[in-house]
Amino acid sequence: MAELVYRPVIGFARTLFKAWDLKIDCQGSENIPRSGGAVLVSNHISYLDFVFNGLAALPQKRLVRFMAKESVFRHKVSGPLMRGMKHIPVDREQGEAAYAHALRSLRSGEIVGVFPEATISQSFTLKSFKSGAARLAQEAGVPLIPMAVWGTQRLWTKGHPRNFKRSHTPITIRVGEAIEASKDKYAGALTRQLRERVQELLEAAQRAYPVRPKGEDDTWWMPAHLGGTAPTPEQVRAAEAH
Repeated sequence: MAELVYRPVIGFARTLFKAWDLKIDCQGSENIPRSGGAVLVSNHISYLDFVFNGLAALPQKRLVRFMAKESVFRHKVSGPLMRGMKHIPVDREQGEAAYAHALRSLRSGEIVGVFPEATISQSFTLKSFKSGAARLAQEAGVPLIPMAVWGTQRLWTKGHPRNFKRSHTPITIRVGEAIEASKDKYAGALTRQLRERVQELLEAAQRAYPVRPKGEDDTWWMPAHLGGTAPTPEQVRAAEAH
């Protein structure tokens, strides 16, 4: 079926990124298969992560179908676009329908994008992973492709104003080698392996990131363990509990 919506949206996104003068450093796209199904798994630090995850697949001429909150599909602007790009709505109360939809997409040879942390990490560190990505890959008989993004939180993230100015912001993307989703492995063990790999890629992206905070007012986007002032995972959990 012709991609009447997805490709123009990609073109629009690329035009925006050029206008913002983003410095995108993407390595490892060759690890995304040129054909057949796969589950693309990423960390989640920004509302725009799915756009950059999708960009990483373009050199392989692949389009990614992302699993996203059902509320995004109800929005009058984003809804028609999300449906037109054949992304997959996730209703947290009825997750079975989204799972079945994703499974059909994978079995038909699509790449499905999943954020196994489920929500944006406000500490910019990896949260625990839900096992759905591993179970999908096992049931569909497709590989898991781990990846990590860094710098996207500086554009638009939870609890901070959007920065859509011409900011020259670097965005670093690292895609890892495929992980075979063997059916004789426990989904929990596979999920732990997947999280470890995404953690390695995240650390590699952070090491490669070409800039540091400009001053004390600019440390919010760095995690606490790297000397920044982002809340620690413990502080985030405490705030969510109240």
